[in-house]
Amino acid sequence: MGEAELQGARGRGRAGGGAARRAARTGLSVETARFIERNIPDFELLTLEALEIIETNAERVLEEIGVSFVDNPAALDRWRAAGADVQGERVRLPRGLARHLCATAPARFTQHARNPERNVEIGGRNLVLAPVYGPPFVRDLDGGRRYATIEDFRRFVRLGQMSKWLHHSGGTVCEPTDVAVNKRHLDMLLAHMTLSDKPFMGSVTEPSRARDSVEMCEVLFGRDFVAENTVMTSLININSPLTFDATMMGALEVYAAANQACIVSPFIVGGAMAPVSVAGTLTQVLAEVLAGVAYSQLIRPGAPVIFGAFVTSIDMNSGAPTFGTPEASQILFGAGQLARRMGLPFRSGGGLCGSKLPDAQAAYETANTLNAALLGGVNFMLHACGWLEGGLVASIEKFVMDADQLGALHKMAAGVAMDQEAQAMDALAEVGPGGHFLGCAHTQANFQRAFWRSELLDYKPFETWDEEGARDTATLASEWAKRLLAQYQPPPLDEGVREALEAHVARRKAEMPDAFV
Repeated sequence: MGEAELQGARGRGRAGGGAARRAARTGLSVETARFIERNIPDFELLTLEALEIIETNAERVLEEIGVSFVDNPAALDRWRAAGADVQGERVRLPRGLARHLCATAPARFTQHARNPERNVEIGGRNLVLAPVYGPPFVRDLDGGRRYATIEDFRRFVRLGQMSKWLHHSGGTVCEPTDVAVNKRHLDMLLAHMTLSDKPFMGSVTEPSRARDSVEMCEVLFGRDFVAENTVMTSLININSPLTFDATMMGALEVYAAANQACIVSPFIVGGAMAPVSVAGTLTQVLAEVLAGVAYSQLIRPGAPVIFGAFVTSIDMNSGAPTFGTPEASQILFGAGQLARRMGLPFRSGGGLCGSKLPDAQAAYETANTLNAALLGGVNFMLHACGWLEGGLVASIEKFVMDADQLGALHKMAAGVAMDQEAQAMDALAEVGPGGHFLGCAHTQANFQRAFWRSELLDYKPFETWDEEGARDTATLASEWAKRLLAQYQPPPLDEGVREALEAHVARRKAEMPDAFV
C-alpha cells in the first residue's frame, strides 16, 4: 500500500470522515431492508437415518477414495502434518479428521459494509441476498445479447445499490471483457467500493488478485479494522468431483489467513460431475465441503466459512444444465440439513433458470429455486437476481424483476403475526354478517402494510393496460431499470479514501502488462 493510500485510510476513520457525514446530509437516501430473519420453520426433507447414512458415506469417500489437491505442494504438506494419508496429489483423510478440523469454523459471522447500517449477519436464521455472479454476457431490450463491459458492470452495481430487497453488492456481477483479465478485478472492486455502500465479494481468479482485494479493503476500511473484522465473503468453487485446484485454494489460503470469509462450494451438474441420484450427490457434496472447510481451518482456525452447494441437474438429451427442477430442490433441502448439523452457514439457491429470455420459463424456474432456498434454510443466496441462460447472461430486465420478487421472500419469512391487532376480532365484530371490510376501522388502520405489493408488476384493468401500450413484464422492467439508474446517486465516501483507492488501482495496473488469459 502506498503512502498516499495509508494517509487516506488513516484520515477517514471508521465512520467515513467529516466529508462523508456532510455528503450524507445532502445525498439521496436509498432504503435497504435489513437482511431476512426467518420466523418460519426450515423444511426438513431427510430423516435422521438418511442424514446419518449420507454422513457415514461421505466419511468413507474421504477415507477410501480421497480428494486431490493439485499443483499445491504446500497444501499436501499441511495435510500430512494434520495426519492425512498423502499419495501423490491424492489426500485421504482418516475418519473424523475433517469433521474435527471443521469444528473451529464459526456458526455465524458479521460481514461489515463501509456503511455500518448495511452490515449483514450470515448464519443462524438469517438470509442474505446477493446478485448474479460470473456471466460473460449481458442482455437488455435495447442492446440484446452481447459481451459484458465494465460499464455494464457498473450499471448492475448501481441497480444493486438502488434495490430495497438486495442486501449485498455481490462480486463478479458480470465479467467485463473489455478490461484485461489480470486487471479487471481492480476495476470491479473499485466499482463495488465507490458505487455502493453494501457489502461485497473479493476476487478469486488468482491468489494475487485475492491479495489485491485484501489490500484495497485495507484502504477502504483501514488496515487495523480489516485485521480484526470480516469485510469480504468470496466464492471458492471446488472442481467436482473431488478436486481442489491451486487457483481456488490459493485464493482461499489468502482469505482464510486474513480472516475473510469463503464460500466453499462444490459446482455440480448432476449426472456429469456427480451421481444422478439425490443421495449420491449429497454424499459427494458433503465430502467435498468437509475437505474444503477443514483445509480453511488448517490455514487459520476460526476463519469464517460457508457450506456451499451449487447443484443442477442435466438434460440427458442435450447435455445442458437444467434449473428449478424437483431434484435440485431436494438436494438443496438435504444440503441445508447437513450444513445445520455441522453448525455452518449455508449457501445455495438463487434466481436460477435456463431460459434465454426473461420469459415464463425463466419465471417458473426462478420461482421454484427462490422458494426452495427460503424454505431450505439458506443463509447466503448468490445469484438472487439477474441470472439468465444457465448463468451465461446477466440480464438488466431480469435483475430488476428478480429484485422486486425478493420482497415476497421478506414477507413470507416474517411468518404469521398473532397479536391482538392481527387477530382482527374488532373488525369481525364491526362488520358482522353480510358486510364488507373495505371501510372498517381495522382495514383503514392496516391496509398500507397488510399486503406485500410488487413495485413492478401490472395490476391495472385491461383497458388502462391497453391504453398504456399493452406492455409485458420485460418492457416494464426495462423502463423501471432506466428510472432507477436515472435516480441513482453514489453513496457518500470520503474523498481522500476515493483518491487512495483510485491511486492504488492505477498503480497496480501500471505494474503489469495486459493479459487476456
